[in-house]
Amino acid sequence: MLIEPASVPEDQPVALELPAADGSCPVIALRRGAELRVWHNACPHAGRRLDYVPGKFLRQANRLVCAAHGAQIRLEDGACVDGPGRGGALAALEVRPVPEGWRVRVPGR
Repeated sequence: MLIEPASVPEDQPVALELPAADGSCPVIALRRGAELRVWHNACPHAGRRLDYVPGKFLRQANRLVCAAHGAQIRLEDGACVDGPGRGGALAALEVRPVPEGWRVRVPGR
């Protein structure tokens, strides 16, 4: 799946739905310069989406905060560093830079 730079503003986590074999795969994308990180949009503690309403995330400093239980996920690497789920992490997807943006490998595709 191709993600173009215009669809991911600098340093703003974005909720996207990528096509998957069984429908769609909800992800969080974060761009910093030429680097893009993409994770499954599922809290490592309870598995629920991290956007409390579609596309809106709670943030504290450089962390995402799960609105349901308060788990805090570090944006540098997706690690859960505080609250329930501490020690876990968001599941990262493989990202490869290409001239038009980034190719993201969605499992099962």
